[in-house]
Amino acid sequence: MAEHRYAFAVDTVRCVGCHTCAVACKQENNVPDGVLWNRVVTEGANSLDASVGEYPNVTKSYLTVACQHCENPACTKVCPVGATYKDPETGAVCQDYDKCIGCRMCMAACPYNARTFNWNEPVRATGAAYGDARVPERSRGVMEKCTLCKERTDEGEVPMCVHCCPGDARIFGDLDDPDSAVSRLRREGSAEVLLEDKGTRPQVFYVR
Repeated sequence: MAEHRYAFAVDTVRCVGCHTCAVACKQENNVPDGVLWNRVVTEGANSLDASVGEYPNVTKSYLTVACQHCENPACTKVCPVGATYKDPETGAVCQDYDKCIGCRMCMAACPYNARTFNWNEPVRATGAAYGDARVPERSRGVMEKCTLCKERTDEGEVPMCVHCCPGDARIFGDLDDPDSAVSRLRREGSAEVLLEDKGTRPQVFYVR
């Protein structure tokens, strides 16, 4: 059993769809061009930032989607080499890039479309790596995904998406700490998860 159960909640009422979390994630983790670990989608719409309904009765709400760091992850069960695994210290779902053979079984198994695959050598508009120097570089032929900013959380810091959110819409904490904000949100019953029927028990919660 993990020493911690790191999780975070997203307050969809406070979220303004500014994409700061997506950009901060990309910067912190040296994510290459054309790839996002954290996506911001407009609920019920067919395009980004579109409204739902007919004027003047329109609504707009946003949903940020990344790896859900499931307690019962489908991805770890199908990886033939153990490259996708649950971190024994944090409970986060992590990726061992050195073990990954690029079979993409984890991508197929994930019901949240939360993984990306490096089909080609990673390209960055800067022409060089950027972000936190502690983040390992990834090469062609491996899977990538949100790591809960392991290099930060290992040092007691919050993930960069949480740190940078201007609306304080992202709340990070340990579910094994009953006094943490994310634990209180879960206890109060004001948080829901995506695709609950899949039985993966996500550790990302959405408050509405």
